[in-house]
Amino acid sequence: MLARLASSLASSSPSQPFAVRLCRACVEILGADGGAITLASTRPERLTVTSSNGTSARIEDLQDVLGEGPGQDAFREGRTVITHVDGEHGGPFPMFTELAGDIAGPLTVWAIPMHPGGTTVGVVTVYRADGDLEQSLDDAQFLVDAVGAALLDDRSTSGAPFAAWTDRARVHQATGMIVAQLAISPDDALAILRAHAYAESMTLDEISREIVERRLSFTNTDQGDSHSESRTDDSTGNGDQ
Repeated sequence: MLARLASSLASSSPSQPFAVRLCRACVEILGADGGAITLASTRPERLTVTSSNGTSARIEDLQDVLGEGPGQDAFREGRTVITHVDGEHGGPFPMFTELAGDIAGPLTVWAIPMHPGGTTVGVVTVYRADGDLEQSLDDAQFLVDAVGAALLDDRSTSGAPFAAWTDRARVHQATGMIVAQLAISPDDALAILRAHAYAESMTLDEISREIVERRLSFTNTDQGDSHSESRTDDSTGNGDQ
């Protein structure tokens, strides 16, 4: 699997984004018709990193809008979820299967969690209109975990507000926690996150880590927003000015 992954990446154009090349390699090696890579694959943190074609993109959008689908279950449960879209199997995602059938006709969707190191960080979703994948599920899982490890180490986005895909996932997770705490839209939550990072002279990843690790909460209280204990209890004299 690693040799085929390396060969596929070597034969692709280096001018393409690394995530795009990884996604296309998965599709090629697994013998699928299309695929997509998502990080933090449940709403509202869900981030579609890349998709190989328009059908894959529409399938990911459908899961995002409905809040159901194989990718979301694969992320939550850390296991491969296979869904048949054929007009006969309603399964656990009846709305998804019905609308996906309208988009692409009969197909089978495989949602395989990326969990390099044991922690699920996202999902590779591939589909095929006819037949099974060309690799076993064990080999597919190994491939997807290797892709997840490669994505987490990708520094090609160093010019963006977050240095790596792990930082990007953490920002989206923190945004989702603010949505839950304040009952506001994701766009408003991200605006609050950016404003707070600016006010505290912290990066988006640093302030997101504070939120994700529950040292900072935006829940309304009589005392206002809570703050990091490490900053509030600083006895060194080197805390916030």
